[in-house]
Amino acid sequence: MRELVTVQVGGFANFIGSHFWNFQDELLGLAADPESDPVYKNQMQHLNMDTLYRSGETQQGILTYTPRLLSIDSQGSLGCVSSHGGLYNSEAYSSASTTVATWKGGVSTHISEPRKKNVFLQSLYEEEQSNGMDNGQSDNQRKFQDQDIVESLERDVEYWTDFSKVHYHPQSLYELSGLWIDTQESNNYGIGKDIFCEGLRGDEISERLRFFVEECDHIQGFQFVVDDSGCFSALAADFLEVVADEYSNTPVLLYTVRGSSSRTNSISRQQTISRSIHDAVSFSRLSSFCKVIVPIGLPSLSKSQTSSFLFIKDEKPYHSSSIYAAALHSMSLPFRMEPPEPAADSFQVSGGLDVNGIVQILAGQARQNMVAILDVAMPAPPIDGEMVEHSLLEHLQPLTPEVSSDAEDPQAVESMAVCGASGSGGRQASVSEVTKSVNANYEHAPTRPKFCHLSVALCPLPIPLPFPKIFGNHVGQHGEILSRPIAGSSRGSLDVHSIPMAARLRSSNAVLPFLENRLGNLRRFGLRQGAPGTEIVRSWGFGKDELEAMEETLSKMVSTLDDRAQISSDSD
Repeated sequence: MRELVTVQVGGFANFIGSHFWNFQDELLGLAADPESDPVYKNQMQHLNMDTLYRSGETQQGILTYTPRLLSIDSQGSLGCVSSHGGLYNSEAYSSASTTVATWKGGVSTHISEPRKKNVFLQSLYEEEQSNGMDNGQSDNQRKFQDQDIVESLERDVEYWTDFSKVHYHPQSLYELSGLWIDTQESNNYGIGKDIFCEGLRGDEISERLRFFVEECDHIQGFQFVVDDSGCFSALAADFLEVVADEYSNTPVLLYTVRGSSSRTNSISRQQTISRSIHDAVSFSRLSSFCKVIVPIGLPSLSKSQTSSFLFIKDEKPYHSSSIYAAALHSMSLPFRMEPPEPAADSFQVSGGLDVNGIVQILAGQARQNMVAILDVAMPAPPIDGEMVEHSLLEHLQPLTPEVSSDAEDPQAVESMAVCGASGSGGRQASVSEVTKSVNANYEHAPTRPKFCHLSVALCPLPIPLPFPKIFGNHVGQHGEILSRPIAGSSRGSLDVHSIPMAARLRSSNAVLPFLENRLGNLRRFGLRQGAPGTEIVRSWGFGKDELEAMEETLSKMVSTLDDRAQISSDSD
């Protein structure tokens, strides 16, 4: 087995992670349900979920199966959920002492009212209490109805735990004690500087990661999902530096994420300068400690081509994070595909590879570009039939911001994952049919990549109950694209049970605008003589030498993708 350890850092990263783990939990549940579509049970025989999960046992001898995950967020970010999870004895895992040995004065305790569970979390508790008990309770007798749960989540989600249906290990959830995040400070990189190193925090976080790594037999890599903003970006960079030093032979696949609503407010010129420098500094530092970095987070998902069949409210992280989570789920499928038996054809999956494999595809070619673009088709179109107006390649739209839409790059390399594709009449397309269709798409494309790795799984993306109502009225029950709209503006998990998905990571010069903007802003606002952002970067604790090192990093990334670029240190 080749295990993967996932690390989520920051509020939006954990929103994405909550959806991601809900997908995994739904897959496990459907595979064990004799009344579900057989495709899930058949698929799980070829997907090794131990790649993402760990087996354990409580003090009472109860077997557990929890994500191999380290989640880091600010204090109070877990809502009504305990940082110790709900499976284990919290006292056995508590690292915080309630007394201070050196203090001899009086002690006062202030206890706030615990946050009440929402309807969804109450329903989970009710379901767990009734498990194993034949109480003869029908759907109509249940205290919480699915419709009420869905509507409640649409109104009331505040924390990422509000819609999480997954049990976590006590070592998984780490709150940054004493750190309360002001969302208005998302452009201030300095507030996160040295947070990782304060007190014993860095040691505590590293020890939690070590807990998951040391129980792995053959770890294949780390999957980091990190907020690209202020405190969390700086903390993650310091943490990644430790990871790169301690696990130098283990590749890191890094997704830097940003919510749609985080950059929509009007701001002053000083804030614009701070934001521009922040983006350059953040990206430069994070990219220094990974093998592949994938920036994702569009300014407005609702206005993008990605949302052709979706109904997204940008102001709700609960909505936008679900799209990114679906794409990450699809791209992670190859990491857990079981290799086929010798001389046997796989009818369920094909194209499995590990993290190092995708690193070699994207960043190990002659050009060695480490910055990848993430594209998604959600839902993916059928591969044939009357409803096919555009090819799968035309449906794939970028989730990476500031990329060129008309770049032609014959040196591009790609890794694509397609799951649950349908054919004419809504039938399930076979692995070979999907492979032939994708190859035909590339044959007729204006520009073909130099290389494309294709992974295919028959299993569609299952839609869990707490998934948001983001599907438009042209999306059918199984994600099919309807010729006529259904009444209503948006549809959720009660209407859409699964969808076909396609996602792609590509190394292409289409990412040049993203890189050139960060390089140009670093020079214009931070390095040029009399630059207006000099005091800002100085307040963040960076000297000229460090900024010049960041400039060199970004400059190399640009020149890697653009051989014609003549980059001079005094250009804008």
